[in-house]
Amino acid sequence: MANQAKPAIDRSEARLKFMRISPKAVNTSALELVKTNLLAPVKGFPLVVQPALEGVDLLQWLAGARETIETWTRQHLGVLFRGFEISSIEEFEQFARVFSPNLLEYVDQHTPRTKLNEHIYTSTEYPAEHYVPFHSENSKNRTWPLKIWFFCLQPAAEGGETPIADNRRVFQLIDPAIKQRFLEKNVMYVRNFGEGVGLTWQKAFQTSERREVEAYCRQTGMQYEWKSNNRLRVKHVSQSIATHPQTLETVWFNQAHLFHVSGLSPEARESIRQVFREEELPGNAYYGDGSRIEDSVLNEIREAYWQSAVSCPWQSGDVLMLDNMLVAHARAPYSGTRRVAVAMADLFSNGAEL
Repeated sequence: MANQAKPAIDRSEARLKFMRISPKAVNTSALELVKTNLLAPVKGFPLVVQPALEGVDLLQWLAGARETIETWTRQHLGVLFRGFEISSIEEFEQFARVFSPNLLEYVDQHTPRTKLNEHIYTSTEYPAEHYVPFHSENSKNRTWPLKIWFFCLQPAAEGGETPIADNRRVFQLIDPAIKQRFLEKNVMYVRNFGEGVGLTWQKAFQTSERREVEAYCRQTGMQYEWKSNNRLRVKHVSQSIATHPQTLETVWFNQAHLFHVSGLSPEARESIRQVFREEELPGNAYYGDGSRIEDSVLNEIREAYWQSAVSCPWQSGDVLMLDNMLVAHARAPYSGTRRVAVAMADLFSNGAEL
């Protein structure tokens, strides 16, 4: 397979040009209805928008401020809407459709989640005591959503924050030799379904029809192999970094550290390796040529995420709008009941032949 062409790393001039672009005209009186501040001023993201007066209707207000919000989202990586009266899945969907009328279905799932309506899903339903690593949605694939929204119906009694990390900063922090290795080789993902651990292929691909899975695999450049007892193995190579189509900035954009077996606790890793041979593991990541990624390399990448991160604690009714390429998100462990919904939109392809 041909390697992905290396994009230019220095995008500072293009970024400055982008930052000088003024947002299109917005009703000044509309902006007077809200107040803004930064959740983490030192790091500069995300922007928090709150009503300046009681009873501000968020959906009506957005009609006059949509393009300004789009600009804020790129400049501050995300916008957290707090204190507005958004209380239902239906209102959350209306909110998302203000920005993108055509929301995406979530096919090729890696983590368990529940479909709440046609285009709204629960966030990852891993056990509450587990930490969900940083990732940009579908950065394991060659196509992904540019926009992602989270809506808090009920915050956890304790914990359950959503840390978010600046993917530009992650890219900058990783050792140049490691970045070059990934640039040259990209990332290979291998998944096995039906082994008794993890999602079934029916759940992951949202269908019980083999031919639909096969069509999806061909469309997305995945190799697939049907095995005995209705088991399935899929394998594909995707990008390690990407260039944002609007800001032209370079971002670290893959899920190697999430898929790799080293992401499990030592106890879980030992247990799963006693049950499965390496090629039968529910999921694993390699360099694009099939060679093993060193644990030390992945640990450095994980540390870069944490150094680039801000933690977002939830309040009931919060809506967090993120640029899915500029930002990676995670989930902290929690106790009690936590209900967070997700919507995605604006499918984008890297357009690369890997």
